[in-house]
Amino acid sequence: MPQPAFHLVEPLRKLSSVVFASPHSCSDYPEEFLKQSQLDEHAIRSSEDAFVDRLFSCAPEFGAPLLLAGVPRAYLDMNRSADELDPALIEGVRRQGHNPRIASGLGVIPRVVANGRAIYRGKIPRAEAATRIRDYWKPYHAVLQDVLNQAHAVFGEAILIDCHSMPHEAMEGSSRNRGGMPEVVLGDRFGAAAGRDVVDRIEACFSAAGLKVTRNAPFAGAYVTQAYGRPSRRQHAIQIEIDRSLYMNERTIEPAPHFEEVAGLLRGVVGQIVEIGRECVPVAAE
Repeated sequence: MPQPAFHLVEPLRKLSSVVFASPHSCSDYPEEFLKQSQLDEHAIRSSEDAFVDRLFSCAPEFGAPLLLAGVPRAYLDMNRSADELDPALIEGVRRQGHNPRIASGLGVIPRVVANGRAIYRGKIPRAEAATRIRDYWKPYHAVLQDVLNQAHAVFGEAILIDCHSMPHEAMEGSSRNRGGMPEVVLGDRFGAAAGRDVVDRIEACFSAAGLKVTRNAPFAGAYVTQAYGRPSRRQHAIQIEIDRSLYMNERTIEPAPHFEEVAGLLRGVVGQIVEIGRECVPVAAE
């Protein structure tokens, strides 16, 4: 049986225009993929947003849907365009211009995991790449747009919170971090993907919880924020990156002893973010 393309956890009643999504937290690796890879099962998880699905699992309790990818990032990256195909990995693909994500091995079908470690021994057939995109990428993005459309139809706006995690080392040595390394990075593509007021209020939710927040550096958002962020149409997309060292052991890929404490802290943040989307008057009530 093939894996599902996504898991959509709906609230009993939708109370907010906010939608949460986690495209990189799946840890269910297809058996045939593991056989193809030259990495062991631990190494292949290194670029996974481990446990982010658990950190945001409370969203439906507050009245907001939560969308989870059904396959892991190393197998297929939902935060890339379907045409970001890597000619160094996929047979029959020609190079078309310079794309830094593809060049670094992080196209829609990644060639490498963290620290540039190659996933495969050689290339994969183009037909296999097309099958993955057809069976997993397209259904995930179809349901994501559908959920956003539903929110917009009811509330007159939609706010997508695209949930990710970042390696602690990603923030080390940054000249922007003189006040201490940020624990949360909000990406709105420098204002192109979300209205300033929406992002200001989301930042305030994290700050009120005592977390250090910065914007767009070093993560401004990738395909999801670019594709779904349409603030002029009242469809906002904000990428959230959380420092993995806050809640997990990055070396062993296990929850930290204080994981539940951090999850409780973020539960409060999630509830406040959902409240932002509750303030819109449902269109049906007008």
